[in-house]
Amino acid sequence: MKLGVMGAGLGAMGFEKALDYCQQLALDTIELPVGAYPGKPFFDPDEALKSKQMQQEIKDAIAARGLTVSALAVHGNPVHPDKKIAKQHEHDHDVAVRLAQKLGTDIVVTFSGCPGGSKADKMPNWVTCAWPPDYLEILDYQWNKVLVPFWTKKNKAAANEGVKIAFEAHPGFCVYNPDTLLKLRKLCGKQLGCNFDPSHFFWQGIDPVEAVRVIGDAKALFHVHAKDTAIDPLNSRINGNLDAKDYGDVAARSWVFRTCGYGHGDEFWKPFISMLRVKGYDGTLSIEHEDSLMSIQEGFEKAVAYLKGVMIRQKAGAAWWF
Repeated sequence: MKLGVMGAGLGAMGFEKALDYCQQLALDTIELPVGAYPGKPFFDPDEALKSKQMQQEIKDAIAARGLTVSALAVHGNPVHPDKKIAKQHEHDHDVAVRLAQKLGTDIVVTFSGCPGGSKADKMPNWVTCAWPPDYLEILDYQWNKVLVPFWTKKNKAAANEGVKIAFEAHPGFCVYNPDTLLKLRKLCGKQLGCNFDPSHFFWQGIDPVEAVRVIGDAKALFHVHAKDTAIDPLNSRINGNLDAKDYGDVAARSWVFRTCGYGHGDEFWKPFISMLRVKGYDGTLSIEHEDSLMSIQEGFEKAVAYLKGVMIRQKAGAAWWF
């Protein structure tokens, strides 16, 4: 396995300094933000797509630090009911798919998106229950009229480019757990798979190790984010884990994102990494820092140090003991 970073968190450094920082920490890979919610902090993806010289300069800068590109990150909502937002996010997605191989990766990380509840809606509508019956009508519209046609088309475009689309399952979007992820893959095509982020599963009550088992068996493990979540047992028992409070209001929240090792320790991370290997994943653990209690630098560097101690890097040896 390789250790890397979701580069959006380092965007303020600028491209060259971010790469230097990754080299200083002896990372293996970087996940490049190229649009939609992660932004475009390092370079203009549209310009890069048009310029072979720019593509080579980007690759040379990365290689000079001993790094590779694990994925292009373009998390967005290309099926947003606001057509202006949808158009921009779809454009960014399409550019990423066409640019990925030119920068040395075949993985584009994104969200499934969430449409409105009908053609008349102006805002996304995330359904969390099956009753009253209005919600089943919303789901029928979202999946059959919007998501499936859209991602079937994008699956074909990705296949033409030799690229895999890795959905990060995230509440608020239509793909938020293994069931919805594998449903979209089944309906739309095998270029669609998973960017596995355990932090989003913890607060839904999902066991990430067992989720890896299911998604791995479906041959849909494309990329992995390394991020942790801590559950506040008191707040959770009182209010459950559907929590829309500000992420900075740590004391009042039922859960918060944490640096790897600060939400869960070896009792989770070692079985998690082992299950990834059991299911054939030997790619990148891409650290994503979103810890409200730590600076980006401290949280990121603690995650690097922790994960270096629990990762499995070498290929398994022969079973010499029998």
